[in-house]
Amino acid sequence: MTFTEADISAIWLTLRLATTVTLLLLVIGTPIAWWLARTRSFWKAPVAAIVALPLVLPPTVLGFYLLIVMGPSGFIGQITHSLGLGTLPFTFWGLVIASVFYSMPFVVQPIQNSMEAIGTRPLEAAATLRAGPLDSFFTVVIPLAKPGFITASILGFAHTVGEFGIVLMIGGNIPDETRVISVQIYDHVEALEFSQAHSLSGAMVIFSFSVLLCLYWFQRKHSAFTPRAIHSSAKD
Repeated sequence: MTFTEADISAIWLTLRLATTVTLLLLVIGTPIAWWLARTRSFWKAPVAAIVALPLVLPPTVLGFYLLIVMGPSGFIGQITHSLGLGTLPFTFWGLVIASVFYSMPFVVQPIQNSMEAIGTRPLEAAATLRAGPLDSFFTVVIPLAKPGFITASILGFAHTVGEFGIVLMIGGNIPDETRVISVQIYDHVEALEFSQAHSLSGAMVIFSFSVLLCLYWFQRKHSAFTPRAIHSSAKD
């Protein structure tokens, strides 16, 4: 595989985008996942549906509405413009915001599933030791939900790397600013540069396969150490 200078630039930009989005999603998605795992509110179903919407919504539709909201006449666009930041579309941070929305379910749902699997017993035990809600969350919930956090990080990162439709809608095709790997492959195909397209596409196939293989291996290794399995062993 041989990569051009533009290919390497696109790879580094993609890795930077995926890393930034994954870190932001872990911060934003953790409280959402915890609320969804614990609440019995009427609003649980609507909020869960909103979080999962990118799974069924075409990325161009989501990108279109984000483009309007972040544009000069949009709500977010007016705020960023009044702060002297300009508008977010066709910038790196515009891609970050769009990717956070688009990859949200891939981070929130694994964390939520892990938190739901914990049950109430560990929290009740922590309460008997006079641990407050915040202390219980950081010393009990997060360590027990660690497999969910690892799965969420892997999926969130990999999904962001593979984005195309929403990236093209929000970021366009600006070198060193919004041209990520998927857009670079598209450019190679348009220019009939099939050998370069093969190189980048082959790298993406290897990356995707490796990510899924590691994820399945990790889930298989840790399936015997879920909170429920630990509770069952403790009873015995």
